[in-house]
Amino acid sequence: MTIGVYAVPAQQEFTPPGIADVFSYAAAQIHRAAADIWPDEPVLLDGHVPSVTGYVHRARVGERVLYAKTSVLGVSLVSLLRGACGSWSEVRRAQEAYVAQPDGLLVREAAQLRVLTSMDRPRVCAVAGIRRGVIFTEPVTGPSLGELLLAHPGETCELLTRPFAELRPLHQPGSLSRLDPSGVIGERSIAGTFLRKFNGLSGAAYVDRLGAERCGPGPREETVDLVRGSVDRLRRLRMALPSTESTTLAYGDLKPEHVFFPDGPDGRPVLLDPGLLRASPMTDLAKLISRTVLFLAAHRPSAGTAWRVVGGIEKFAESQVTGLSGRDRDVLLRGLLTLWLMDTVNILTTYLSAPAALPLPALGAALVDRAVPVSSLVDVVSEALTDRAAVRDVWDLAISMALAVAS
Repeated sequence: MTIGVYAVPAQQEFTPPGIADVFSYAAAQIHRAAADIWPDEPVLLDGHVPSVTGYVHRARVGERVLYAKTSVLGVSLVSLLRGACGSWSEVRRAQEAYVAQPDGLLVREAAQLRVLTSMDRPRVCAVAGIRRGVIFTEPVTGPSLGELLLAHPGETCELLTRPFAELRPLHQPGSLSRLDPSGVIGERSIAGTFLRKFNGLSGAAYVDRLGAERCGPGPREETVDLVRGSVDRLRRLRMALPSTESTTLAYGDLKPEHVFFPDGPDGRPVLLDPGLLRASPMTDLAKLISRTVLFLAAHRPSAGTAWRVVGGIEKFAESQVTGLSGRDRDVLLRGLLTLWLMDTVNILTTYLSAPAALPLPALGAALVDRAVPVSSLVDVVSEALTDRAAVRDVWDLAISMALAVAS
């Protein structure tokens, strides 16, 4: 009797989705969605817009120029390409079910834009259509907030005040009732994003791999060390944040490159990409300050321009705490600083962890090159906050560090 010997097939090595697979799929979905909505119009994709969150493309539909955005499973492209959602075949199967769900990320974004369009403020870009998990929006013309800050640095406080003033109806108590609870985009929460990224062993492994495909050995090691220490401190500082329970809405994704002034710098701005969530106005304040400082760090204007813009940021922030008692002012500033630092770590590490094949927006590529000074800002200020230094002194330190990374 002969006993046969059978080879056991080797377990297949897991391969994350490839960028060509994801981009080809997303482009095809945009074509199909446009054909469903405008069956008699030709569709041409004539310009990819680099992003780490979703696949965005300028599209010409007949004579109209629109912006098309699609999201795969509601996660960032960085997470998707790193294999967080499985292999490409697994992702495709899951995506078929995801686009049929009534609460997909872009379904909620379209619903939010329609709610905001029905209000007097804020002004937002218009939804042209949504189908198959693809949202089409009308373009917005005019200079961006970032462009105006560089062109008119002495008017920084006024320029920052205008988009923030547009959010006043959202920041009023009871504004939460304007939006169906299932329609919030909690994925844009600063603290929530921070906890997802830096949770437990997976968070430690994530930090250890930062910049592996983007940075040289020296800057990479220094950045990883700085981020590791900052994350540990910010995790503790989060426990002292004011309660997130609120009856107000935060816009959720306020940044200089997504605020446009079609009627010039003295007119009302138009905002892109809402991420409405249940949160206090401090969330929007922290994100606007964080992203404006990152914008400066990426563009590195002249010393005089940087000094005027950072001074305007300080004046703008001070205007938001005028009239508060000393204790309330300290609580708000401490919370504001904590959220500012968290948001900076969130966005910087997303760019640093992006696969080399993923095209980064110009701002993201510049911030990768500035990773050490930006992570130093977070390290120094978080250490001062942890040491329980007088919050006014920590605020002054943060402003001086912002000026340092901007120059």
